[in-house]
Amino acid sequence: MWIETSGVSALMLIFAMALVTLSTRWGGVFVMSYIPIGYRVKQFIQAMSGSVLVALLAPLALTGDHGARLALLTTAVTMLLLKRPLPAIAAGILVAALYRQL
Repeated sequence: MWIETSGVSALMLIFAMALVTLSTRWGGVFVMSYIPIGYRVKQFIQAMSGSVLVALLAPLALTGDHGARLALLTTAVTMLLLKRPLPAIAAGILVAALYRQL
């Protein structure tokens, strides 16, 4: 399948992707409005967020270069020490950038 990505076609493609993204997000909110949020549902949602994070980072840890692995290690250690995600992510990005610069 070939899609022309110049001119109006690119804008139509971006609009279609935005529409799909918005419909899935709003659809999730709509469906969850009918589900009572009890203890088990909260536990499930919290477990899902952790599993998505692991699914994103595990391939990077296994196949990434030394800069990526060092960034993951830095992020994990900073998160354990500070218990705040934003400084941990910033530290990981900084370490990866410095490692790749040197």
